Amino acid sequence: MTKRIMTVDDSVSVRQMVSFTLKNAGYETVEACDGSDALTKLNGSGVHMIVTDLNMPNMDGISLIREVRTKPEFKFIPIIMLTTESQENKKMEGKSAGATGWIVKPFKPEQLLAVIKKVLG
Repeated sequence: MTKRIMTVDDSVSVRQMVSFTLKNAGYETVEACDGSDALTKLNGSGVHMIVTDLNMPNMDGISLIREVRTKPEFKFIPIIMLTTESQENKKMEGKSAGATGWIVKPFKPEQLLAVIKKVLG
């Protein structure tokens, strides 16, 4: 079964690059432009993992993670933060919200795929 990964970023170019990388590796993708959009698209989407930015309008990545973790069906879904933020306090905030991992932009496609393979198994 093909794994479906949601990519959440307010930058169209970043979403496209992440989706392109994932599709080339055999994954299906769902794109969302911010946390609110992601929550709307999450219902019934069959998503196996979320890759989200931190700084976005409407709802940021930390708020998205907290919201996703309140839903029983997504309590254990892997969530990777993909962001320009690298401060330790931001990473701790992400971890306490329920982030599974953290990748700092700019990223290498191989780095993203290695983390995804490790987390999704």
